[in-house]
Amino acid sequence: MADAVVIGAGPNGLVAANVLADAGWGVEVLEANPEPGGAVRSDRGVDPAFVSDLGSSFYPLAAASPVLAGLGLERYGLRWSHAPRVLAHPFPDGSCAVLERRPEDTAAALEAAAPGDGEAWLGLYRTWERVGPGLIGALFTPFPPVREGLRLARLVRAGGGLRLARSLVQPVRRLGEEEFRGAAGRVLLAGNALHADLAPEAAGSGGYGWLMSMLGQTYGFPVPVGGAGALTAALVRRLEERGGTVRCGERVTRVLVRGGRAAGVRTAGGETVPAGRAVLADVSAPALYGELVDAGDLPGRVHADLATFQWDFATFKVDWALNGPVPWTAGDAAGGAGTVHLADGVDGLTRFAAQLAMGRVPDHPFLLFGQMTTADPSRSPPVRRRPGPTRTCRTR
Repeated sequence: MADAVVIGAGPNGLVAANVLADAGWGVEVLEANPEPGGAVRSDRGVDPAFVSDLGSSFYPLAAASPVLAGLGLERYGLRWSHAPRVLAHPFPDGSCAVLERRPEDTAAALEAAAPGDGEAWLGLYRTWERVGPGLIGALFTPFPPVREGLRLARLVRAGGGLRLARSLVQPVRRLGEEEFRGAAGRVLLAGNALHADLAPEAAGSGGYGWLMSMLGQTYGFPVPVGGAGALTAALVRRLEERGGTVRCGERVTRVLVRGGRAAGVRTAGGETVPAGRAVLADVSAPALYGELVDAGDLPGRVHADLATFQWDFATFKVDWALNGPVPWTAGDAAGGAGTVHLADGVDGLTRFAAQLAMGRVPDHPFLLFGQMTTADPSRSPPVRRRPGPTRTCRTR
């Protein structure tokens, strides 16, 4: 009998399985799909010569995660690769906002576009240097992050106190207008906030836009060499080396509860898989509380909360295999970036988010354009290298 059964071999399930295995637990992971990884997978389905990621592609939070760093996945084949530039947001007039690898280079470009904006960017980065480690620690600590939260509170007080706290909770449009004279700095923050589906006017979008921008300055937006599936493969190899198992094609239909605690699971094939100490579920909240766990085994408030559950913006993804570079009007400023944001400035992002909030298909969607071969040359044949992008179009 395994100590723990993990439902779902997505990245969260595999990381949890590895952490438990490190603690000496016997772990069995059950995955409904034919292969592990969830949204962290890749294949050659678009063109046999190209590697395309099936879901997520860039991993700044993974690069920053102390949990992943502690797993030492490089020993299991994981290698990270970076584009020359982290992110670009081209404008219709041919100019371009660019998040460079070095904050000094980002600041220099912003200063050239609008005097004073370079120093404003460096000011945001200096704040990050003071509070960033504590913020990352709180993000990657089990909730509630009491110890890390107290540490972060001390750092926030030392790093600007109420002014910093206000910046973190205010809308990113307001933060950008307060910090920058020009459009480039504002759109870098706002575009990064939309990685979390936070509209420019949403409370807290300023904090998230700043967080993602500073992660880009510190860690870049790296990609796994060979495709997103390389990250999953490293997690699986590490787990198996520690005695854990991953069984694919095993859809769990029920969490078995005895005496008020999870005692195992039942699969679609009728197999009962016992768990000696815990059942973990790397699935959506509606799947766990609406399907896998019997209603009688849950407090009534869970079902009341589930009735108001809301998904984030939908994402529509298209993969292209291209025979040459994208002819950006911004030239290499956009061509050298791994991630390109496409929207008509902050106002375009606001329009996009507002149309989604009203249940409409945006007339000008916000595009997250991933130039995967620019970030990792192994993704396409040498004769066609650069950029071979993946386009992600967020719409409903």
